[in-house]
Order: sequence, then C-alpha cells, then structure tokens
Amino acid sequence: MAQQGLDTKYRIAATAMALFLEQGYETVTVEAVADAAQVSRRTVFRHFDGKDELPFPDHSARLELLARNLSDPTGRRTPVEVVIAATEAVMLDFLSRPELVLPRYRLTRLVPELRKREVLEHERYVALTRAYLRDHLPADGPSFLPMALAALIDAMHRSALGNFARSDGTTDAFAELEEGMEWIRKTLASDQHSGGPLMLAVLPDTAAVRQALSTLRAEAQDLL
Repeated sequence: MAQQGLDTKYRIAATAMALFLEQGYETVTVEAVADAAQVSRRTVFRHFDGKDELPFPDHSARLELLARNLSDPTGRRTPVEVVIAATEAVMLDFLSRPELVLPRYRLTRLVPELRKREVLEHERYVALTRAYLRDHLPADGPSFLPMALAALIDAMHRSALGNFARSDGTTDAFAELEEGMEWIRKTLASDQHSGGPLMLAVLPDTAAVRQALSTLRAEAQDLL
C-alpha cells in the first residue's frame, strides 16, 4: 500500500478510536467515523472490512515486518537471536505510532469485543516466531522448546509495551525490552552451562582453597 494510502488508513483509525473513547463503541457508526475523518464511507471500507477492524490498522504491515526480519539471512546468529532482533524491530514500529498504541490500549480495556480481537491479532505474531523456531532450532532439542521460547520472548515484548501504554507513553519500552531479552540470554546460557555432570569434592578449609574457589566462582559469573 502506498504511503498516502497508509496515512489515510491510520488517520481513519485514529479518528475512530477517539470517537469510540468519547462516545462509546456501540453508539459510533462507520458513517460517523467517515464524516469525522473527512472521507467517504467507501474509503473506510476500502481500508477496513468492518467496524471491529478500525482500531487495528497497523497489524498487517507489522506482521509483514516481522516475517521479513525472520526470513532475512541470519549470518552467525542463533535462531533465538534472530527472533529477538525481529521482536525488537516490531517494538520500534509499535513505538513509532503512539497515536495508535495508546488509545487502542484504553479502548480494548473498555470493549470486550475489541479485546478479543486484539488477542487474536496478537496470536498471529507468536505463531510466526514459534514456526520459525520450530524450523530452525536443532532437531534433537526438546519438542516444547519452540513454543516455550516464543512465549517467553513474547512475554517480554508484551510486558514492555503494556507498561508503556499504562504509563501513557512515559516509560522507555525499548530499554525495558532489551533488559528482558538480556535476561533471556543469560538464562539460556546458565542452562547450557549447568547441563553437565555434577562433581563433588571435599577440600581442606584453607586460605588458598578459599581463594581458588572465589576465582572459579568469578569466572563462572563471567560465562553468564
């Protein structure tokens, strides 16, 4: 879709959400949205299949963005790093349009029908990352791993974006997302390093032994 068409689509959506919040979702008609946005009813339906789609003008384009980031050459990155980078790209795209994100958050908390639609839209993102991990993680890994990792990465994204919306856009959602992704990296690294056999030893309690154990503990922390 050309940029002018996208701008019109987003303007209609922003107008619709403002009316829904001001007058109530049930009472606002598509005709009222068209009049307020200064477009024809036909133009509204050229961009949206129905009234319940009006708050979600950006999801299709964002899904395409996610798909592109998952299909780009990965180089030396692991599948998890590819999904993390793709999720960060999606977050930046969300944050580029707070005029859609913030009213939509408020609206979906007021209108159960739109909340259900939001959940369905959201599941499409998770399905893409889950499918990518299923296709690219080692075949001999646990069968639950693609679903578990996709859900974990998604949870960090939803937490950061939710905090951003609840704060009316005052939190640093991207920094929070990066912090969450770093926690995932450390958790995965810790799990990998703890998967080997456990060795027990009885050592004398001397200053030299305590110093050696302290050094080993510090080196282990550096691996995380």
